[in-house]
Amino acid sequence: MASKRILKELKDLQKDPPTSCSAGPVGEDMFHWQATIMGPSESPYAGGVFLVSIHFPPDYPFKPPKVNQFPIAISVSPPQWISLWVASENVNYTAYMCCLPSFSVWNLTIYYAQHVKVAFKTKVFHPNINSNGSICLDILKEQWSPALTISKVLLSICSLLTDPNPDDPLVPEIAHMYKTDRPKYEATSRSWTQKYAMG
Repeated sequence: MASKRILKELKDLQKDPPTSCSAGPVGEDMFHWQATIMGPSESPYAGGVFLVSIHFPPDYPFKPPKVNQFPIAISVSPPQWISLWVASENVNYTAYMCCLPSFSVWNLTIYYAQHVKVAFKTKVFHPNINSNGSICLDILKEQWSPALTISKVLLSICSLLTDPNPDDPLVPEIAHMYKTDRPKYEATSRSWTQKYAMG
């Protein structure tokens, strides 16, 4: 199922690519893509070409696989699941849930919920992108939905470059600079863009 969905998204991207973005498989591996994002013209990243790595989980986009170190989900009535928090191993819990007017006991299985892994390969000075290229974007975490596509993810990343979210930063120091000294933030972002994304 994942392969069919990924192939459909690839065809859709080739037919109608998002503005200033492109993406496709790395070699023959349909589960590993590389995307290119052109720095938005109305941002300090203008003129930069940013490479982004995309890894699809085997169950993309529907089921949460059992994988270490990802947000976990409770399976009460599969296939429904909700991403909750991070844990490092699969566990079974007996949960006591208050269901008025009675008290019920539920046996719950905790699964890891893995979504698409998306990370910048190009260095970016940004409050929501850290030195490893990880991106703090809600649709890559708790707001993920099977209805989302890589095209929509890339457009959201472009929007994040134009309009950072300093209230949910991955790099608090950069978020502080963005809030308190915007000219310095923009100058540093432009400098990094010239150094890492223009050549």
